[in-house]
Amino acid sequence: MDFLQTLTQRNAAFAENGFAADLKIIPSQKTMIIGCVDPRVDPMDVLKLEPGEAAVIRNVGGRVTPDLFQTMAILGTVSRVGGAGVGEGWNLIVLHHTQCGISGCYHHAPGLLAKYMGVAEQELPALEIDNPYKSVAIDVAALKANPNLPGGLTVTGLVYDVATGLIETVVPSGLLRAE
Repeated sequence: MDFLQTLTQRNAAFAENGFAADLKIIPSQKTMIIGCVDPRVDPMDVLKLEPGEAAVIRNVGGRVTPDLFQTMAILGTVSRVGGAGVGEGWNLIVLHHTQCGISGCYHHAPGLLAKYMGVAEQELPALEIDNPYKSVAIDVAALKANPNLPGGLTVTGLVYDVATGLIETVVPSGLLRAE
């Protein structure tokens, strides 16, 4: 059996036993998580999220990029249309992790990474690509500096250790900015 057949069977079991037609488009915990595409770091698994609790945005490195801001703007519109605009009472979590593969791109394809991050190649060192404890703080600061995001969001920076399975709070929860 190929893997697509396996996925089809798993989906049938999900539809039979795990599907919840009553889930809402607005996350029940009013939480958005920005994380990495690395399969070792799926927020649904490492944070034991229940279906519908959080909107999860995943990209390479879990980094704040120009494309991320565009995605967040669209999600803000979807939320407003859904009846609960993103803002006060919402959580925004930036989740970076140890041993991230984005380091390989930094060392072997810096031009590609600079384009992805929306910076000049000589600006890459300031983004601390190789250090998730520093990069998560940089990304939280980038979110705080964006005037297009609602200030009432509570933002937190976490780092997941792929060797231990534990998360560490690097940037404590705080308002994005005062409204």
